[in-house]
Amino acid sequence: MGTEGLLSPWVLWLFLWVQPCRGAAEVRLADGGSRCAGRVEVKHQGQWGTVCHYLWDMSDAAVVCRQLGCGGALEAPGYAHFGPGSGPIWMNYVGCRGTESALSDCTHMGWGQANCYHSEDAGVTCSGFVRLVGGDSPCSGSVEVYDRDQWKAVCHSHFGAKAAEVVCRELQCGTALSVHGAAQLGEGAGPVWDRELQCVGNESVLSFCPTEAPKDKACTHSNGTHVTCTRFRLVNGSRACEGRVEVAVLGTWGTLCASRWDLSDAHVLCRHLGCGFAESIPGGGHFGRGTGPVWRDSFHCDGTEAHLGQCPVTALGASPCSQENAAAVICSGPAHHMSVRLVGGRSRCDGHVEVFQHGTWGRVLDEQWDMQKASVVCRQLQCGEAEAAYTPVRAERGLGPVGLRGVRCAGHEADLSLCNTSLPQSMSAAGIMEDVGVVCHGSRRVRLADGAGRCAGRVEIYYQGRWGTVCDDAWDLADAAVVCRQLGCGGALEAAGSARFGEGSGQIWLDGVNCSGAEAALWDCPAKAWGQHSCGHKEDAGVICSEFTALRLENSDGCSGRLQVFYNGTWGSVCSNSMTTETVSLVCKELGCGNEGDREIFFNYAKLSGTTWLDDVECGKSNSSFWQCPSDPWNPQSCDDLREETHITCNDPPQGRPTTSREGLSVPVIICIILGALLCLLLALLAGQVRSARAQRRGSGRAGEPFPEAVYEEIAYSLAWEKQARFSLSDVPVLPGGYPADGYDDAGEVSDPGEDPVPGQRDWEVPRTPEEGDGRRDAATGGSLHSRRSAGVPGADGHTSSPFLGSTGYDDVEEVSLAYPHEDTQDVTPELHAQEFQSPRPADTSPAEQLGAAGREESSVPLGEP
Repeated sequence: MGTEGLLSPWVLWLFLWVQPCRGAAEVRLADGGSRCAGRVEVKHQGQWGTVCHYLWDMSDAAVVCRQLGCGGALEAPGYAHFGPGSGPIWMNYVGCRGTESALSDCTHMGWGQANCYHSEDAGVTCSGFVRLVGGDSPCSGSVEVYDRDQWKAVCHSHFGAKAAEVVCRELQCGTALSVHGAAQLGEGAGPVWDRELQCVGNESVLSFCPTEAPKDKACTHSNGTHVTCTRFRLVNGSRACEGRVEVAVLGTWGTLCASRWDLSDAHVLCRHLGCGFAESIPGGGHFGRGTGPVWRDSFHCDGTEAHLGQCPVTALGASPCSQENAAAVICSGPAHHMSVRLVGGRSRCDGHVEVFQHGTWGRVLDEQWDMQKASVVCRQLQCGEAEAAYTPVRAERGLGPVGLRGVRCAGHEADLSLCNTSLPQSMSAAGIMEDVGVVCHGSRRVRLADGAGRCAGRVEIYYQGRWGTVCDDAWDLADAAVVCRQLGCGGALEAAGSARFGEGSGQIWLDGVNCSGAEAALWDCPAKAWGQHSCGHKEDAGVICSEFTALRLENSDGCSGRLQVFYNGTWGSVCSNSMTTETVSLVCKELGCGNEGDREIFFNYAKLSGTTWLDDVECGKSNSSFWQCPSDPWNPQSCDDLREETHITCNDPPQGRPTTSREGLSVPVIICIILGALLCLLLALLAGQVRSARAQRRGSGRAGEPFPEAVYEEIAYSLAWEKQARFSLSDVPVLPGGYPADGYDDAGEVSDPGEDPVPGQRDWEVPRTPEEGDGRRDAATGGSLHSRRSAGVPGADGHTSSPFLGSTGYDDVEEVSLAYPHEDTQDVTPELHAQEFQSPRPADTSPAEQLGAAGREESSVPLGEP
């Protein structure tokens, strides 16, 4: 037994020593959003497993980053920071020096010898070896590499097209679209890498490419490298600018579903790929069937974006899609001699005219630009008929090279090259010829503005190069249905009028719209002539479509509670199946409640009632919005068990968030107000009793003294202070006759039944404080202090001040009157009260108006706040 105990450690160390001889084990980082961040996983005996976080530190992380070619280690998180893994836990108590070439070279307890759980999986965040900076997306910009603990620029002469392909692949940005020198972007700051890349093109990461010392002189930032990657490509076409649309997601290419694919999306893709504009979007598997996954993402482009990544994207609730329903496009092709484009407008079919000649785009100048020439341009661009031909104002004229000077067209030509054109001249055209512009029929667009979403808002039309609104005269659901269908927003739920979404500005384009509901566009409906109307912007029309969506956490603070989405006009719950930490984080971000949150677990076995719209919402690191997350299709009965309902508490609600919801004060706030008011009332009663007893003692001991000035001060203070305390509490019980339940007992015992009280006491009017006049609601009942006095309570006619009159300092008045029955007391006391409390009586507010307004507010859809 003793020998076995001595040999065991030696055998273990021998086993660990010979591990490198068996070859380095593969390692990867999972669920981190990129290949250089995530949960550490190791492949052993053909199976992937995780690493326990015991003794896990930056030295261990550095080895992982080096093995993956991911630069230096930035973080070494534990406790399953990137989510718990599955399968075996292969390594535990890893002890790296930081110089090892592979994680399996480090010491550890032995393969599979782990005494921890997947909730303790180790993770790593590496700097990465390469990045693109200064572009319009993470997949575009100047190339920099991480070398010797700092980022360095890469010289254009040391970088080629094959290296660009590797960079795009490593960054999970698809394929390289363009590579050029970065001089035009301006000089940067910092060091420049002193190595030259010799990539073959099939390397998985840039750090695997061979490097060597540069053959030419060292370069600077002025000739750095700029790379543009694209996650989109066209496949199976007969030429480069047509085919089935494929998208790369986290390095995996898949087919894009065509369920929401339209010409605006296709135009943006064609322009991004350098393929002109979209001529058509064929369906029905025109370019064959794909083999990879089918991405259900829907792009909502307006046609002006530089690439599809700038368009709003949704995937939540999307229906299943097959390979036969793949998105496709046929583009016009790359620019060629005498190609035409319109720039500076709000669409591809309006703007200043430019022509492509000798490899560059140039302005078109003309001295007699007219509709015949404009018609040729619109026809060549497939933008429909010309609606306007104009010359821009001086401030909008171009400054670039001139491509064409003077053109003569009959108006029937297919493109501008068939017109009689003069050759470009180098002389200035100032004062002779001017820039020209065109507005084509295809520039017309519709949008919904100021509605907290693309599917609800004020209706606006782009016509003649300007945005304008629509008058609500005769505006109904049939008109709204055309707008919703035109925008791909489903059906119409409401045709709003009276500037429901705020007043627009500028032109009112349409009035008296009378759609049947079957029209393809709003301007196809019968209406008055463009620009003819008899209304103002206070009558702007609006629309709420069925696919308008909103998000909320159902609670008073808006940052915790049951997760609900608004869809098809109804709020519904979200089921918690497959709910990820990324989903919770995106919900909190969407609501402005911080970047993280916790999901609460309930063990209620009751049946869930009401609508439950979504299930299996699985947001990942690549999703930047909750609406981009994949899920099961929309279904009003997605789950029926209360345990599946999602409840979230965000960890970082913004400072200053109001504690009231749109329904009113929260229960804790109401309780605090009531308890505080009761405490003030109790203190006031005690103070009144003490002062009453003190005044009685002074009166019995100094019957011959004149009325002391101190008593006047106490009376004034008592009246004002106690009235304010009592009027802040609305739920004190009121007895018939207008008297409160308490306050008159002591006064009755001291007063002489045979004497009248102070003259004029019952005729005084105690005016309301400003808080009363505002008709403010009772926190507990929703009524108002003002309305309660005027609703069947005796004394509301103005002759008596309030049901609280008897307890606002009158005990002391009656006691003093009996103790000092002088004539001056009767004369002074009413004057004192009149000076202290006399004020104008505010106008009454109807409780029905208050409650009606509240009811209307609560029944409306909260478009502005989810």
